[in-house]
Amino acid sequence: MLLDVSECQLVLVDYQARLMPAIHEGPQVLANAVRLARMARLLGVPVWGTEQNPQKLGANDASLRELCQRTLSKMHFSAVADGLAECLRPPARGASGNARSLPKHLQKSTPAAAERATLVVAGCEAHVCLLQTALELIEQEFDVWVVTDACGSRTERNRDAAFDRLAAAGAELLTTEMVAFEWLRTAGHPLFREVHALIK
Repeated sequence: MLLDVSECQLVLVDYQARLMPAIHEGPQVLANAVRLARMARLLGVPVWGTEQNPQKLGANDASLRELCQRTLSKMHFSAVADGLAECLRPPARGASGNARSLPKHLQKSTPAAAERATLVVAGCEAHVCLLQTALELIEQEFDVWVVTDACGSRTERNRDAAFDRLAAAGAELLTTEMVAFEWLRTAGHPLFREVHALIK
């Protein structure tokens, strides 16, 4: 099973100014998140960011924040509790019909289905906000793919424990380069050179 770029959204969790210096391999983790966001923008993949308690932890890195179409401020560790799933799904369609159809009070609205139900997710800290967000997105019936080299925690042990739990819960684990080449699928893609330049 490969990623299909037309079905994906990118979610980047909490790459915040006061948090990143404490993250193991923080500069590389952030650089990969920026690469993911730039690739997503080139290929038309929606990009969402989250910030945990930004009044205390600061905003996301500015270069990353400007690549997100929206950044959700949150207080819960899981961004789902603060409305992320609603952002990722299109609004429900209202009841439709004509004069011969059922009266309005008997009509049912069509439930929203995620047009892009595959979520490529990365973030910090991997064992707290990233983990809780990803697990709740899985519960919300999204397909979750976690980009391991764009995730970080203060310690490797916590980061790796998060990956173990996520894999056991059904998340796919992959790397930034894997995302790039699966989104492209072919060296003949018209944006191959631009995307390839981001990961060289």
